[in-house]
This record gives sequence, C-alpha cells and structure tokens, in this order.
Amino acid sequence: MAQYKYQAIAKNGKKISGTIEAYGESDAASRLKQNVNAILKLSEVKEGGLLSMDLGRNKLNAKAFTVMCSQFAIILKAGMPIARTVRLIAEKTSNKPLREMLEKVAEDVDAGRAISQSFEERGKNLLPATFIETVRAGEASGSLDRSFKVMAEHFDKQTKIRSKVRGALAYPAFVLVLAIAVIVVMMVVVVPKLMEAFAEFGGELPLPTRMLIAISNFFSQSYLILLAIIVLIFLAYRAYKSTEKGRINLAKLQLKLPVLGNIAELNAASQFANTMTTLLNAGLPLTKAVSITAKTLDNYYMSSECAALAPKVEEGHSLGGLMREADFMPGILNDMVAVGEETGELEETLGTIAQYYDAELDMAVDGALKKLEPALLVGLALLAGFIVIAIYLAMFGMYDVM
Repeated sequence: MAQYKYQAIAKNGKKISGTIEAYGESDAASRLKQNVNAILKLSEVKEGGLLSMDLGRNKLNAKAFTVMCSQFAIILKAGMPIARTVRLIAEKTSNKPLREMLEKVAEDVDAGRAISQSFEERGKNLLPATFIETVRAGEASGSLDRSFKVMAEHFDKQTKIRSKVRGALAYPAFVLVLAIAVIVVMMVVVVPKLMEAFAEFGGELPLPTRMLIAISNFFSQSYLILLAIIVLIFLAYRAYKSTEKGRINLAKLQLKLPVLGNIAELNAASQFANTMTTLLNAGLPLTKAVSITAKTLDNYYMSSECAALAPKVEEGHSLGGLMREADFMPGILNDMVAVGEETGELEETLGTIAQYYDAELDMAVDGALKKLEPALLVGLALLAGFIVIAIYLAMFGMYDVM
C-alpha cells in the first residue's frame, strides 16, 4: 500500500490537503471522492533511499491511546460538551504526540468543525483508520460515547494480543543474539590465545581442535568480509521489500515458515474478525468495514487480498463466498463469515469466531515458545560442547607431549 499526497475541496467548500494510503492512484482517488467535492492534486509520496531514516515520525503509544479512548467514553457519557472533553483529556494526557494532537483538535471543535474530520486531518500520521471511521460513524448516529468505548475495548484487546506475540518471541531472539555474540567473542579473542599456547608444545592437534582453529581464523581474518556480506544481504532485502512483488512474496513466505507461519495466519484471522466486529457494531457499512479492516492486517499479502474484496462486495457479491474463492484466510473463518451472512447475524458470528482465534493464537504462541526454547538450548549445548571438547582434547595432547 502506497501513500498519496492530495489537495482537494472539502464538502464545506474549504481547500484541504493531506495524505492517504491506497493500493494505486485510482484507488486513492476513489477513497478521496467519498469525502470531498473535488480533487485538485494527487501524487504518490516517494519513499527515501535505502539509507534514509525518518527520525521525526511520531508513533502511537498503544497504552496512552487506549486510555484516551476510555476517557472519552466515560466523560462523554457523563454529558460533558465535546469541545470541553477534548481539552480536558489533552490536559491530562502525558503522551506528547497525543497531547499536541488533542490540543489542535480542541481548537478545531471550538471553531465548529466535526471531531471526526479534525481527528482525520490532525492525526493522519498517528491515528489508525479504524478509530477515525468508528468516530465518524458514532458522530453520525449520535452515539460518540459508545464509539469511544468500543475503540477502547478493541485497541486494548489488540494491544494485549500483539504484546503477547512479541513478548513470546523476544526471549528466544534475545538468547540467540546473545549466544551468537558470545561465540564470536570466543572465536575472535579467546580461542586464538589458547591455540597459541597449544602450538608452543608442538605435535599434531586433534581434528576437532584443528576445526575450531580454522573457524576461529576465518572469523578473525574475514570479519570485514562477513560484515560486508551481512550489509549487502540487508540492503538487498530492503530493496526487494520496497517493491510490490517483493512485499507480496515476503508476506507469503512468512505464512509458510514452520511454527511462525501458523502464528502469522492466526494473528491475521484474529485481527480480521475483531476489527470487522468492531466496525460493524459501530454502524459502518460492510464495504467500508472490509476496506478499513484490510489496513489493519499485519501481513501485507493478506491485507492486499482483503482490500481487493471491498469493490466486489460493493457490487453485491457475498463476502463469505468471495473469501472462500480467494482462500487467503483459514477455512473456518471463511465458512463462519458465509454462515453469518446467510443467517443475518454476521456481527455476532464474527464476535464468536474472534474469541475462537484469540484463544487459538494464545495456544499457538505458547506452543511455539515451548518448541523454540528446547531447540535453542540443544543448539547452544552442541556448540558449547564442541568448543569444550576441542579445547580439552588439545590439552590432553599437550600433557602427553610434556
């Protein structure tokens, strides 16, 4: 999905500008026409080179954002005017990006602008589309407090799921990186000094010791080459990932990985079911709910496939039937969506299947951790055992010479 910069005439006649994410220029124009009277200028925002860094970009603090949604729900339900509510929450928010955005939104609302429109413009690089569209739906139906409550529950749940997945994988990753660092230090610093001592006594060294010396010499003498190879691989990966075909293929590869691929698929199914439930409960039409849900999926291939369904749903096709044909989501989810449409209870069905996939994701993450930890321990034990055996065999040989 690419970013497009636009200038347009809003429905109130004012000239506005901003950015929008879309799958192509025509898709961007189609999305814009839903909210503006005329598009004056539309152009793709080109990404920087491989070595460019966006240091100033603000990132949403999930916890602070969830608290903000909860505060809106409670204060609005108490009957406080929307402008005063925004200003009060801005004063209480410690997260700087959120506070700055809310202060601007408060000014806009005081001036008579719709809060959903202000959130869209002021938080375009910060707020998720799910939030903006749900607030817009709540504004239209006169139930803003309910919309914010739904968002608080939704993002709290999503944050916990993401934290669990990342937390479960963080420990094995840390152990692996630490092990690699220790092995490199031993090969470059410790082993060469030991080998110098062994060499002084002469005699032929055992095969494991000679192998260890060869590996140590390779690390010591070719570390610049290794570093250059790693950098080239990283740059090639970034270049390939920057292309549409590359992003699709890498996303497909992620789904095929042992253990982790299953987690990625279950995570996407959970995101789809939870987001669709939230948006449909907020009153958004099915077409728009599908389009917004596509943006929330972490896997780019699944996101692209989901986005392609929205125009077909608008033409009158069944969402469940389209999902079965595309076959990018688990079969159970596709079947349940079809059943929900046939019975007229799609929201309830999606809510039920969301709970199922949340539980499946929890079990998959726990199972992956149980498999990864022993595998890492066995691998580290084999490496450490090889080094110890190589050193001890050389020491025994040295004692024989003495």
